[in-house]
Amino acid sequence: MSSQGFELPLRLLLAFRVLIDELHAELARQGHPEIRPMHGFVMQAIGPDGSTAVELGRALGVSKQAAGKTIDTLERIGYVERTPDPHDTRRKIARLTPYGLDALSRSARIFDDLRARWAGELGEDRLQALESDLRKVTPANLWRLDTPGWFGTL
Repeated sequence: MSSQGFELPLRLLLAFRVLIDELHAELARQGHPEIRPMHGFVMQAIGPDGSTAVELGRALGVSKQAAGKTIDTLERIGYVERTPDPHDTRRKIARLTPYGLDALSRSARIFDDLRARWAGELGEDRLQALESDLRKVTPANLWRLDTPGWFGTL
C-alpha cells in the first residue's frame, strides 16, 4: 500500500493526539479533571525549580502575557502557586504545588501504561523499532517545550 506524503505527519499527529486524549481521560479518572494538554507543556517548563512568567514565555515560545495568563489558570485550579523570588522581591516565581507534582507523576505512569498497551497491540519488537526509527529522524532533544508557541495556541 502506497501512502501520499501528507499522510505521515497526519498519522504522527493523530498518534500523539490518541495518546494525549487517553492520558487526559485517565488523569480525569485519577483526580485531575481540569488539566488540559497544554498544561503539561507549561508544568514541564516550570520544572522543579519554578519559573517566572518571562522565563516561562521564553521556554514555551509565547509572550510573557500569555505565560502569565496560563500561570493564572494553573494557579486557580491548584497546580501552581506564586511565591516571591528570594533574589528579587519584585518578581514572582511560579512553582508546582503538590497537586501539580502529583499530576506529572501520574502522567509518567500513565504514559508507561499506554506504551505497554501499544507494545501489546503492535508487539514489543515493532514498537522498539518504531521508536528507534523516530530517534533517527528527530532531534536528540526530547523536550521541545516551545510547541505551544509553534502552534500559536497559548
